[in-house]
Amino acid sequence: MTLANARIAVQPIADAVEAMGAGLAARCEEGGRLSRSRLDAMQPEAFEYARSLADVETALAGLTFAERLQSDYEIGLAVVYAAMCVRAVGARALFSPAAYNLSADVTEALRPPLAWAESVLATDRLSAIAEELVGRSDPSGRYGLSDEHEEVRRLFARFSDERVAPLAEHIHRHDDIIPEDLIREYAELGVFGISIPEEFGGSMVDNLTMCLATEELSRGSVGAGGSVITRPEICAKALMKGGSEEQKKKWLPRIAAGQELVSVAVTEPNAGSDVAALRVTARPVEGGYVINGEKTWCTFAGRASVFSLLARTGTTESKHRGLTLFLVPKPAKISKDDHHHFRHEQEGGGSVEGHAIPTMGYRGMHSFATSFDNYFVPAENRIGEEGQGFKLQMAGFAGGRIQTAARAVGLMESALRAAIAYANDRNVFGRPLATFSMTQAKLVQMAATVMVSRQLSYRVAEMMDEGQGQMEASLVKLKSCRDAEWLTREALQLHGGMGYSEEYAVSRYFADARVLSIFEGAEEVLALSVVARQKLSAIIGA
Repeated sequence: MTLANARIAVQPIADAVEAMGAGLAARCEEGGRLSRSRLDAMQPEAFEYARSLADVETALAGLTFAERLQSDYEIGLAVVYAAMCVRAVGARALFSPAAYNLSADVTEALRPPLAWAESVLATDRLSAIAEELVGRSDPSGRYGLSDEHEEVRRLFARFSDERVAPLAEHIHRHDDIIPEDLIREYAELGVFGISIPEEFGGSMVDNLTMCLATEELSRGSVGAGGSVITRPEICAKALMKGGSEEQKKKWLPRIAAGQELVSVAVTEPNAGSDVAALRVTARPVEGGYVINGEKTWCTFAGRASVFSLLARTGTTESKHRGLTLFLVPKPAKISKDDHHHFRHEQEGGGSVEGHAIPTMGYRGMHSFATSFDNYFVPAENRIGEEGQGFKLQMAGFAGGRIQTAARAVGLMESALRAAIAYANDRNVFGRPLATFSMTQAKLVQMAATVMVSRQLSYRVAEMMDEGQGQMEASLVKLKSCRDAEWLTREALQLHGGMGYSEEYAVSRYFADARVLSIFEGAEEVLALSVVARQKLSAIIGA
């Protein structure tokens, strides 16, 4: 299993995906442009095309990492994942070549890579890797970080192990809220300012640092750990892009210090991921605006002291051009007596009220359905000009998506470690579960998936530091979050009946993983409206 052979095998797969894009673009082109209606008529094909793009990019990221590291174990995992990619993408292409206008030459070129993948994924080869995997402290391989980034990772890893993980099960089982002392420790650690420049009181170094902190905190808990970074990160990115100097100086230091906790109020009950269809209004009045309407999935809204809220200041016909972004203050509800509900009435008669939405997982901050009734916000709290809100919100969401990919990686790492520990300890039919070939095959493919997903997220983070990678952030989020759902399912399955109980944390991992493919952009929206649409538009434009 050499890297050179893996590169040779992946190339026809990459060529097939390129041909899939060309064929799909030809079928969706109208008048020299991508036709939205034609793309909508081929959504299943476009979705599989986007998934194939993500698979290939992930495999290449793993091979590039292994080539740089030149370590046998990581090379083995990278080659295994490359074979998984060949198997998955090759099957899609061969299943429906006509849908993508694939020629016989393209499909025939897939036969040798598929034969190679079959040999790589042979039971005896996976078992040989598993024998080393089950005894390693780093089953998903080394991280390949610089000394500075490795120091950051270890700092957050220790905090996650010592402070977050011990609280995670209680918070999940009792649908509790993050304790105040942990919020203070997050602030002291610089968590809320990790996406805010030092000149505004933050601790921002780069997007890779943000990913490392998120990944390690998510190992302890997705809802009470890694996700605390998301809302201040989304708000800070929007402020940095569209806020005035006065707004940056006022808000960013307070957000970085944890003095202002943010809830993002974008999604609406009848809009979902279609941000351009939002209907909550911001009507101009003397000195500011009044907000009316209902938002949903406003995470941490009860404890938060400010909403980053996207509202309509233009007509519904203007769609995304009629949206404006606001910072909407409200008192924070710190009391634990009833942290599932809040209500605040302004002196002028406006009000905001929220009720926590019961969820199967992702607990610790609660997500609220929130209603605004003539709720006043000062004009000075408008971010940017009227009509710029969609653009500013998308700037924040790109960071949120790479950060969500990091959450998925951290969760997968926890599930992998739990599965290995259980497989080593559990005896079945007189021998450890870890010695069975089915278990070994699963663990190796799980470990390979964690390693390559991690490396792709790191690569995209570095692209974003260079002002690129907006589409790739959606691609890695699409890929990693779907993989997290599969991997936590396999980890739970290895636990058998005990995995379904709440005695083991793996049941929480499975419940938490399910939300990752939904929030920060549902996987269908990212695949169709971001990844496929941008790639196909570029093909037609070329």
